[in-house]
Amino acid sequence: MTFRRLEDRVAIVTGAAKGMGRDICLTLAREGAHLVLVAREAGPLEALAAEIQALGRRALVQPADVTDEPAVQAMVARTLEAFDGRLHILVNGAGVTGPIETPVWEIRVEDWDHVLAVNLRGTFLPTKHVLPVMIAQRYGKIVNISGTSGLRGYRYRAAYSASKWAVRGFTRTVALEVGPYNINVNAVHPGIVAGERMERLCREKARRRGWTPEQVYDEYVQEMALRRVTTAQDVAEAVAFLVSDAAQNMTGQSVTVDGGWDV
Repeated sequence: MTFRRLEDRVAIVTGAAKGMGRDICLTLAREGAHLVLVAREAGPLEALAAEIQALGRRALVQPADVTDEPAVQAMVARTLEAFDGRLHILVNGAGVTGPIETPVWEIRVEDWDHVLAVNLRGTFLPTKHVLPVMIAQRYGKIVNISGTSGLRGYRYRAAYSASKWAVRGFTRTVALEVGPYNINVNAVHPGIVAGERMERLCREKARRRGWTPEQVYDEYVQEMALRRVTTAQDVAEAVAFLVSDAAQNMTGQSVTVDGGWDV
């Protein structure tokens, strides 16, 4: 019999529909977890749920805006109803990139507010509403998806960088508050991750610089110690470790998965 680290655990994953969120959900399911899939649109979640169910795990589709407190409260309530009051894991993966290659004096206020709302408020609200459950059961694992831009300055990405620094500070503070209840709270800091978002970033940087997207991509790769771009699966494996009992004595930590970009 194959050992699965998360057998019969219940995990909420926000930003589940695509990219890192999708890979995180599938990886947790392979490790034995049941999933609550959260994103704005139901269609992609339904497709992902079918893949998870094919792995023999349950998948609850829950369209929700993580910046809307009543929607988040309903998400947690429906999870508890569907899984007999059980909830073990929260992965806060919902996020947006915001303005690219834009100096701070050109950022529109509405763009700034949107990035902070999704990336920070959208991490705060799910955390706020799962914690009473985790505290009562004296067990819980929370992983916040931050980024390497939450570890250093990031020129022309002030809104995004500010939000990810805030997520890092939020992670460390919540870890201090809930540690006495046997709840682990950590952050994963991906570097640039292969996929549609990276392609869009390279195109926009190239447009503003007068480069080709391939030149921007190569610039990123040459800055990485391992000379290879992080994949969504790389991030998913780090999350799976942090929400397992193998990481039971890790909390308030920033786990960087970036191929050595921030070394």
